[in-house]
Amino acid sequence: MQLLSSLRILDFSKLLPGPYATMMLADLGADILRVESPSLPDFIRELAPFDGEDSAVHQHLNRSKKSISLDLKKPESADVVRKLVQEYDIVLEQFRPGVMERLGLGYESLKQANPKIIYCSLTGYGQTGPYHSRAGHDNNYLSIAGVAGYSARENHPPVPAGIQIADMAGGSLHSVIAILAAVIHREQSGVGQYIDLSMTDAAFALNAMFGPGFLAAGIEPKPERTELNGGTFYDYYETKDGRYFSVGSLEPPFRKALCKALEIPHVFQQSGSTIPEISRGFKQEVKQAFMKKTFDEWLVVFKDVEACVEPVLTFSEASDHPQLKARNMIVDVPKKDGTYQKQIASPFKSSVFRPEYKNAGGSRGANTIEVLQELGFDETQINELRDKEVIGMKVRSIK
Repeated sequence: MQLLSSLRILDFSKLLPGPYATMMLADLGADILRVESPSLPDFIRELAPFDGEDSAVHQHLNRSKKSISLDLKKPESADVVRKLVQEYDIVLEQFRPGVMERLGLGYESLKQANPKIIYCSLTGYGQTGPYHSRAGHDNNYLSIAGVAGYSARENHPPVPAGIQIADMAGGSLHSVIAILAAVIHREQSGVGQYIDLSMTDAAFALNAMFGPGFLAAGIEPKPERTELNGGTFYDYYETKDGRYFSVGSLEPPFRKALCKALEIPHVFQQSGSTIPEISRGFKQEVKQAFMKKTFDEWLVVFKDVEACVEPVLTFSEASDHPQLKARNMIVDVPKKDGTYQKQIASPFKSSVFRPEYKNAGGSRGANTIEVLQELGFDETQINELRDKEVIGMKVRSIK
């Protein structure tokens, strides 16, 4: 059983946020059709390493999806899309505000073709406000949202995160939630809707731990001044051989176990102090203790200690971690040549369904003819679209 098998989604997105969102929906069983330009560059397709003609990143983000090639600047493409929304009644687009309207594919236009359409516009800054047409990327959104400002060491610049927080936790996850909420609303009311999803708005909303303190009491979160950004012993600690461990021993039983494992039980009473001088002194004790042993030695020490202390792993080490292996977080996804590609699995675990990985992301416009035929286009019409380069010259003609 596939949970979202009744959902059919037209995906006009690119780069990371939109494709990651529709990948999650595809993993849950939704039918995703990507609408891709026949000729414009695609950064994700061109991002090394490659596995065949496309990048491994592209094949991961676009697994289980179909692809149709359309030059949206040609008026014939709008006619095809209007037919598509009769079947694919959810749209996710990631263009700058106004682009889809200029193409004749905005919400109001497609709503005429299907009044129940759910239409989500995922952008950096949203459809309104002075920045609505401004270009941006993940670190820009985190900066504007106030997140990067206190995600740093004191007197040091913010550190680029290893994952794209505003793009994924902000854009991808929030757009999926918004779309599924709209689906429930449509099932209850019969009414579709337009969704304006801003990655900056969503990143700002992620300030859930320390933002309220400023809004209610004027307490500005600053680098290494909060409980969770290095202002206390909750931090990362270097080992004798230059590796790191994470320490999150916030509760007293965990702090006590930490002190015992580090062989500094005499400073346990200092560990819970809110007095800055004492708190900094305890953190220094922890720092010095970790420098006395190597990474592997600390692995042995903390193996069976419940202190919320874990090693900082490389991605290759994480991929081989027994917990992630037990949770089947790496799967083999079939490719068009009959081989398989290892990919990160869906994190969803359910008592009623199991994610189905139909195929790794395929070539641009791979399903163009198939989709057009399903819409009722005959051989002559398809060849005419090809000759006019509406669907791109690389799409084979039908003889």
